[in-house]
Amino acid sequence: MSWIAVTEHRAQLGEGPFWDVPGQALYWADIAGRQALRLTGSGLQAWQLPEPVSAFIPCERGDALVTLSSGVYRLDLDSEPQAPSLTLLCVADPQAGNRANEARCDARGRLWLGTMQNNIGEQGEELPVRQRSGGLFRIDADARVTPLARDLGIPNTLLWNEDGTQLYFGDSLAGTLYRYSIARDGQLEAPREWFGPHPRGVPDGSAMDTEGYLWNARWDGGCLLRLAPNGEIDRVIELPVSRPTSCVFGGPQLRTLYVTSAASRFNHPLDGAVLAIEVDVPGTRCHRFAG
Repeated sequence: MSWIAVTEHRAQLGEGPFWDVPGQALYWADIAGRQALRLTGSGLQAWQLPEPVSAFIPCERGDALVTLSSGVYRLDLDSEPQAPSLTLLCVADPQAGNRANEARCDARGRLWLGTMQNNIGEQGEELPVRQRSGGLFRIDADARVTPLARDLGIPNTLLWNEDGTQLYFGDSLAGTLYRYSIARDGQLEAPREWFGPHPRGVPDGSAMDTEGYLWNARWDGGCLLRLAPNGEIDRVIELPVSRPTSCVFGGPQLRTLYVTSAASRFNHPLDGAVLAIEVDVPGTRCHRFAG
């Protein structure tokens, strides 16, 4: 496999890649660099934000959501990159000392947001996670917040099966990917361990392909694992970065796999880059926020 970097930009902590099918654009965030980034045919745009940002997701009404430490905000995409116009949508997690981490929209356009103890210092440095203070929340188009889980360490991976009855969810602090059944009232049933600790790093973000296989980025593992629906490893995909953080399928046919990454102590040339490669099996599409 021959990976390429899609831009010269290098993130401190790249995360949350989102491929917007209507706009044919790639969105992602640099959490520690406090940037929301969008790559289109016209080039790269980077909005500089006042707080760490973990996700950047377009909305049906034409603006976008950014998940910041202090809440979920709407970002006016026509505002100046150095002076972004932000409007508070909601505060999903009122727990002091927490920040947003993983965020994705389900097929109904509802935002699911995982939070965690803040581990980003004032200068963007990495701090240890010492407590399980995080939670999982669902945010509807009208900004109504529904708590779904608590006592989480480092929430990563939010994906659903085809009919939306199962949630795949990871906790990097536990080194484990779980599967939840979603009850009729929208609440989560007790989690079941789906893929446990593995020598190649810990689970970070993931993408789903049309065959129902989950592609999981392995933080500190330098690879992706393609996992079968039964939780077995189908293949290991080696990467030219130390800390891959997440992935998404994009491009006109959803056959381009994009991988975000973070800086590392190894200072590999591509650490922090967004990588891309063409794959044989297309992925499932991302969903905009319905509001």
